[in-house]
Amino acid sequence: MSDHTEERPAFIVDRMLGTLCRYLRFMGYDALSANSMREGNRREDTLLLDLASRTGRILLTRDRDLADRGGDGAVLVKGDDVMTQIRELSRRGLIVPEIRMTRCSLCNRLLRPATEEEIAGADYAPRNRTGLRFYWCRSCRKLYWMGSHGENLEKRIKEGL
Repeated sequence: MSDHTEERPAFIVDRMLGTLCRYLRFMGYDALSANSMREGNRREDTLLLDLASRTGRILLTRDRDLADRGGDGAVLVKGDDVMTQIRELSRRGLIVPEIRMTRCSLCNRLLRPATEEEIAGADYAPRNRTGLRFYWCRSCRKLYWMGSHGENLEKRIKEGL
């Protein structure tokens, strides 16, 4: 896990890239998901383009027409699996593929250090906490830490490059 402080791009991700969106959040990127929008809106593509433009986000999509409409502000993601997609974005220089544990993978909110009470109240927290740092999402009320799951995820990302 790195503590880089450079400015990082923010993304908005279409519905076809939900898993990639979660991984981007694990890597510390501000990534909004179209899945948070109401389904069935025929204007969704236009809304995504508008939101990306207004907020300075890069639109990531699997839809060639949507990517064309987005021009320089959109990226067509071609890979079928998340590791290929991460490799694509890394090769384009858009992301640094490493786990950072700074954002909630569910809601995208910034995490903060967890209190002892929050750790103790999470029945899924490991019993042996030696050497672990814990983080808390105020919105989802979810506890995060860099344990074996995070280490395996980071190893999988690094091996995929």
